[in-house]
Amino acid sequence: MSMDFIEALSEIEREKGISKDILLEAIEAALISSYKRNFNTAQNVRVDINRFNGVIKVYARKTVVEEVLDPRLEISVEASRELNPHYQLDDIAEIEVTPRDFGRIAAQTAKQVVTQRIREAERGLIYNAFIDKEEDIVNGIVQRQDVRNLFIDLGKVEAVLPLTELMPTDKFKHGDRVKSFITKVENTTKGPQIFLSRTHPGLLKRLFELEVPEIYDGVVEIRSVAREAGFRSKIAVHSRNDEVDPVGSCVGQKGMRVQTIVNELKGEKIDIVRWSENVEEYVANALSPSKVIEVIVYEQEKMARVIVPDYQLSLAIGIKGQNARLAAKLTGWKIDIKSETQAEQEYGRPKSPMSTMHQDSVSID
Repeated sequence: MSMDFIEALSEIEREKGISKDILLEAIEAALISSYKRNFNTAQNVRVDINRFNGVIKVYARKTVVEEVLDPRLEISVEASRELNPHYQLDDIAEIEVTPRDFGRIAAQTAKQVVTQRIREAERGLIYNAFIDKEEDIVNGIVQRQDVRNLFIDLGKVEAVLPLTELMPTDKFKHGDRVKSFITKVENTTKGPQIFLSRTHPGLLKRLFELEVPEIYDGVVEIRSVAREAGFRSKIAVHSRNDEVDPVGSCVGQKGMRVQTIVNELKGEKIDIVRWSENVEEYVANALSPSKVIEVIVYEQEKMARVIVPDYQLSLAIGIKGQNARLAAKLTGWKIDIKSETQAEQEYGRPKSPMSTMHQDSVSID
């Protein structure tokens, strides 16, 4: 070891943020193990690295006793006072036992320790950087694929995008750029592990937050999201300012804002509806793009019976029940949809001459 070594540690401290003292303490601890292993000794030893010139010394540590039973661990009072006249019974006497060729062993050990600590520190920095991005969107590049996962290069770390978390419309190859949602960040023995998704409802929510300034500023808030990735989604929005239209803010001029999100999601249809405290109104809005005549709420069952015009029944239910299913997920209410004719036959409810309920929503294909 030398002054150059100490200066190198100082440089690492400046560049990597790893304390020089912590590195030296780690090297000293590793050198104790190296000494015992290479010199086949069971002695208690202490390794000291001079903080100024890098000189390394090894000291055997022995307990001062009246009668020596184990010379590897004990030293007599008389022998200890030849080293230092101030030693007393039960003190720990230190005797320098630095081997001649210990410098070579020390250099190898120090290199291993420093390399490992730098790796650990870098892993820690990466983990801290990405744990703050959990439930956020990241851009990456497809590196490789196995039978279960895509591996995405995020710059300092490789993330995992399970194939089950891809939308049906997603087709990626090596080198493609991918925008994904971070679902989980784990700190493992092999370093930080980051899991991504393209199907999570949080991806849709964050895309709107990034694309719509009113949401980012907190004027418009997203109250609920329901998503069947790659096919259709519904998002309920509310404005804290009566002068700001939440649905219009999300759609944007000529539909540009929402269209950007639709393009990112490979054509996924998005229904933007106005959230309401009034359950009847909220459920009616959630069934967009169908028109609703009446909503009857059953609080105890948390169920809403919805009556729609006969010609709107298939639209309200949707292909394979998708529209009704998403509306139920969005509102948190069970929804039973009936046409006017069905309602009349089953409940004796006459067809309503009134116009359909007011709905505030927009559907983007």
